Amino acid sequence: MSKQSGPLGILLVNLGTPDEPTPTAIRRYLREFLSDPRVVNIPRAAWLPILYAFILPFRPRKLVEKYAYIWSEEGAPIRTDTAALAGALGTRLANMQLGREVRVTPAMTYGNPSIADALDHFDREEIRDLMVIPLFPQYSAATTAAVYDKMAKVLARRAVVGDIRFVDEYCEQSDYIHALTKTLEDQAHHLDNGAKMIFSFHGIPKSQEAAGDPYPDRCRSTAETLAHNLGLADDQWLITFQSRFGPAPWLTPYTDETLASLPGKGTKRVVIACPGFATDCLETLHEIQVENREIFMEAGGEQFTYVPALGASDDHVELMTKLVLSRLYAAESGGPRF
Repeated sequence: MSKQSGPLGILLVNLGTPDEPTPTAIRRYLREFLSDPRVVNIPRAAWLPILYAFILPFRPRKLVEKYAYIWSEEGAPIRTDTAALAGALGTRLANMQLGREVRVTPAMTYGNPSIADALDHFDREEIRDLMVIPLFPQYSAATTAAVYDKMAKVLARRAVVGDIRFVDEYCEQSDYIHALTKTLEDQAHHLDNGAKMIFSFHGIPKSQEAAGDPYPDRCRSTAETLAHNLGLADDQWLITFQSRFGPAPWLTPYTDETLASLPGKGTKRVVIACPGFATDCLETLHEIQVENREIFMEAGGEQFTYVPALGASDDHVELMTKLVLSRLYAAESGGPRF
């Protein structure tokens, strides 16, 4: 396929996780995560005193129980599922005999395994030809661009920078929509009168939308396409936004407030999916499956069904495989690079 015979390094990047469900590890993770201007775009002079005086001393302990709830013997699901996806993708590509060695490595924007460590490992192995796939289907400055920043920081200290291809998003990739449709079609076909399917995406502050971040439009387009492919009528589905943080207004409608209001409007059964999450994590396994389920049921709901993220499923591996191959073809035809 490729005219280049050297090894290709593929980096699958997810958001991140603490190393363990303890106050110390969570504090270390939050310090890195919430110190990033891409995540909290408040002037540093105003934000950092708040972070260090009011958030880091108290919030980690409040999160211990939640992280412990989702933790397995192998660790955090976001880390184990990303590693499993990377392993399966590496095996699939190796079996395709592309004419070059391909190595797939997982990394996290925040926490471990870090982007810096992964890139340094590739560098030690003299792997210069890289493809970076942030596992955020819909581009956002708060996620995808943060990966770009982390990479640029590492590359800035390199004497030699090779050929790097950066996948900024893949929400319009037909295989992404197809994979999600397959996971949801059974639930969609069994939606009875009054039941709704909810597509819940991670929110961002409205100030980021006003600054030109295309993320909200990408989410709405994904939800509309899924609803169309699933044959849902307009009154059978909703798009919502979750995980807001702080007092500033975020994208609406909010997932939790929507779920609290639905039973009073006659909707007692919901199916909820989170298409923007490539793997399950705290925001899906606890915020949605535990906290939001409780909100809905206490408001009078009768049935709450969460459809898991694609994770390391065969459909997700197939999606990633085709994404890699399409970008390799683009490279041969002179497509854009990092």
